[in-house]
Amino acid sequence: MFDLTAVGEMLIDFTPVGAPGRPDTYQANPGGAPANTASAFAALGGKSAFIGKVGADPFGDRCREALVKAGCSDRFLISAKGFATTLAFVTLSSEGERSFTFYRNHTTADVNLSPNDIPQAWCKSSRVFHFGSVSLTDEPSRSATLYAVKEAKAGGALISYDPNLRTALWPSPDEARCRILDALPLASLFKISEEEHAFLFGEEEEDETGKRLYCSLGIPLTVITKARKGCTAYLKGRRFDSSAFDVEAVDTTGAGDGFWAAVLYRLTRRPSLLSGLGEAEFSGILDYANAVGSLITTKRGAIAAIPDEQEIRHCMEHTPRAGRQ
Repeated sequence: MFDLTAVGEMLIDFTPVGAPGRPDTYQANPGGAPANTASAFAALGGKSAFIGKVGADPFGDRCREALVKAGCSDRFLISAKGFATTLAFVTLSSEGERSFTFYRNHTTADVNLSPNDIPQAWCKSSRVFHFGSVSLTDEPSRSATLYAVKEAKAGGALISYDPNLRTALWPSPDEARCRILDALPLASLFKISEEEHAFLFGEEEEDETGKRLYCSLGIPLTVITKARKGCTAYLKGRRFDSSAFDVEAVDTTGAGDGFWAAVLYRLTRRPSLLSGLGEAEFSGILDYANAVGSLITTKRGAIAAIPDEQEIRHCMEHTPRAGRQ
């Protein structure tokens, strides 16, 4: 049994290493939000697997190597002949905030993940099953993702959902919003950014969202990440705030994925995941996750930037908090 299994896209992020606004040189870093989450989870010490499809090309080989190096199982990563590995070029601001230009269409491998590629039995043997919305943008990956999630849920897994909104990959903002919200009832653990909250829920107050998702949809944990301000979490409708750490950010790619992986990792260290989770323990989990997310911003790339336990503890003990609310 895996503690966490993730399904979705894995790709290569080309991250600029020159001055902001003048990306003369790029560094190729394996990424993709679900793969980042599964890799960070494994690097922190959990047992994880990733389900996805890359091209049978050098970029696909780099992706596989990154999973293995992080300690994540690659047994369900398919190297597909005739399809290319998806590429994303990252643009960084002077503060390390990023935007993406994707090279992804019907000829790229991740879009062509099909329901027949899904290892049904393994979906049902994971404690937490994680997915995002990028693999919901096109067929057949949309059907494959939803099939995997439903099989995992039927097998008793807690379903983790991080939409990781990339509007450029959707036919329209309205379709993105509709598809993302349609999948929400499948989730037990839900993570979004401030920007994603505004996109999905408009002017609804965050407190109202956290309580409504628990009371109406039965989602016991919703977390809203806020970059340097840290995060706000709603555990069974009750609000918790945790600040980020004051580090010098050079690349925020993968920070949210690492943060969420850390939350999931610490929850799976508990025998009953969410049951009996007290306030002090949950606050400690959020602080730990903020340390992971903050540290990832200090290096380029997503999977390559995952910190080890010694770095995390040092950050929590010696680095001041940023953006206290």
